[in-house]
Amino acid sequence: MKLGIVGLPNVGKSTLFNAITKAGAEAANYPFCTIEPNVGVVTVPDERIKVLSDIHHSKKTIYTTIEFCDIAGLVKGASKGEGLGNKFLGHIREVAAIVHVVRCFENDNIVHVSGKIDPLDDIETINTELILADMESLDKRIQKAQKGAKNDKSLAKELVILQKVNEFLGTGKSARAMELTDDEAAFVDTLELLSYKPIIYVANVAEDDAADDSNNEYVKAVRDFAEGEGAEVVVICAEIEQEVSELDDDEKTMFLEELGISESGLDKLIKASYKLLNLISFLTTGEDETRAWTITNGTKAPQAAGKIHTDFEKGFIRAETINYAALMDSCDGSMSKAKEKGLLRSEGKEYVVKDGDIITFLFNV
Repeated sequence: MKLGIVGLPNVGKSTLFNAITKAGAEAANYPFCTIEPNVGVVTVPDERIKVLSDIHHSKKTIYTTIEFCDIAGLVKGASKGEGLGNKFLGHIREVAAIVHVVRCFENDNIVHVSGKIDPLDDIETINTELILADMESLDKRIQKAQKGAKNDKSLAKELVILQKVNEFLGTGKSARAMELTDDEAAFVDTLELLSYKPIIYVANVAEDDAADDSNNEYVKAVRDFAEGEGAEVVVICAEIEQEVSELDDDEKTMFLEELGISESGLDKLIKASYKLLNLISFLTTGEDETRAWTITNGTKAPQAAGKIHTDFEKGFIRAETINYAALMDSCDGSMSKAKEKGLLRSEGKEYVVKDGDIITFLFNV
């Protein structure tokens, strides 16, 4: 899973990226210090993997990962080549979801590119550039569809949807805010529109608001806006995240507790990403390896098996499974006890994998 971090210059975007990936992208108090998209791979925390690995004395413990891509600051006119221009719109095309960092803090020492703190204006600036880029690509699709629509019913149907989306974008709203039928949504998915990508708005606040943002009017405005798009909002203090990134696990917990913060910004961001992209994890465990595998919620057992190896899916026979919670609650983590108690289930091709399922796949090639 690859997430692209975007934001206007000097909103705390690269500071946040550095903190969550410890990758050391240059964070400077001037625009465009991020020239190439910096990429950092982050391990997804999962206590279940550690517990199972300890129980089975696994030789290898493998967590699932998320790739964060720090995309250079966009400015007004980017779709027309302003600032660093279209190159960076291209980088956004490659990600599964957008993490849009907006500034919700006051600080006279950090210059804002627009000269004022206004998160909704910041959101509009970047969304407008994505919308304009989308409209440009839609214009080409519409012209092509118009030529063949008279003699092709499916093309005529596509043309109607293309025009509907284009008109909606013309109102200044992102494609993700559209109400679409299932068929329309399936087609719009294929268009790879920038403004249709799932988005998480990260409200970057001052340290004083990190534990309780209820008095921060900027955050409230971002939440109200995001609700209209069906988007997620995560409130983070990038400066605190930077401090946390330098600590070990025990120190990190104590530090956050002292500040009255229940979990790190990275953990909040990962949870929001999984929710937004409708993802879950199933687990495999044994003496050789304990591992988490990320799949889309609703995936059936053979396709989940294919995540491990294509041969597993081709020759799928059945899946032996027990959910992690049941294993721990009823069997103290012992698979042999689960077998004795008859709690280890045998599931076929139609079984829909659940989050936390521990699975052994049986297959024949």
